[in-house]
Amino acid sequence: LLGLCLVIQITTGLFLAMHYTSDTTTAFSSVTHICRDVNYGWVIRYLHANGASMFFICLFMHIGRGLYYGSFTFLETWNIGITLLFAVMA
Repeated sequence: LLGLCLVIQITTGLFLAMHYTSDTTTAFSSVTHICRDVNYGWVIRYLHANGASMFFICLFMHIGRGLYYGSFTFLETWNIGITLLFAVMA
């Protein structure tokens, strides 16, 4: 599930980046342009926004599963996982 969420985030992010401008005077109008003028732009934007939430829900479920099954006893694997968690949250 995490891999699927990550692929959705990257794909929708690339599509959104094609139409977004980060200039402070035109950023809002570019988001409005994506939602109104780009074909299915509103779907891509909402998939991207909700995909981030789903990614973190799946990530926390994965960590919870690791805690439940005692995977923290494998210290090297657990430390790599916690490092990746902090990297994703940053």
